[in-house]
Amino acid sequence: MYDWVIIVVACFFWLGMVFYKIGNRYNGADWGSRSINLIDGFLRWFFIRWHRLKAKPVILPEGAALVVGNHISGMDPLLMIACCNRPVRFIIAREEYDRWWLRWLFDRAGCIPVDRTGKPHIAYREALKALEQGDVVGIFPSGRIVRPNETTKPIKAGATRLAFQAEAPVYPLYLDGVKAPGSVFLCLVLRGKVTVQQQQVLQPNLLDKKQMTEAIFNSIYK
Repeated sequence: MYDWVIIVVACFFWLGMVFYKIGNRYNGADWGSRSINLIDGFLRWFFIRWHRLKAKPVILPEGAALVVGNHISGMDPLLMIACCNRPVRFIIAREEYDRWWLRWLFDRAGCIPVDRTGKPHIAYREALKALEQGDVVGIFPSGRIVRPNETTKPIKAGATRLAFQAEAPVYPLYLDGVKAPGSVFLCLVLRGKVTVQQQQVLQPNLLDKKQMTEAIFNSIYK
């Protein structure tokens, strides 16, 4: 009986040491929390090793920035975070945020829940406040998951409005190679060959709102 207890404890200790070593080595952004930094590093390692992630680091300078991307699966926010050198506060659907077993992580990562059927303006104000504080905010302009072979409808105007109101540059990212596109969790398990391509940075002081919306659309949907 005691031998099994010792074995189990030893296994958990070994797994913890492996997690610590990987997380510490691959951590690429300072989240202000040791535990979240380790999770950040482990996820980056997981995407590189299991999903064969190919991406150049997205270097975000100090100050407000808006990161946008095409939304093809449930792991897209994690993929985009894994490419950035700063923490990204993602706007996520309220129904995802309210999963009790993940909410603690969403809170620690500074996620901003949006109630798409009720009061989306609350999330907008929170995102604008984050940008005005110099944070990086992530958003999917489609507002939902759009499979690669699905007709893309016009994107929502929230990203453009935030960029102009906060005077924040927009960093578009194009994601491809995810297995089981359209899924929320299956995509994490099935091994993909993922690429994340950074497109041209869009500056609100060089474009009008219509041009910005068109530029975002053309950058993340091909």
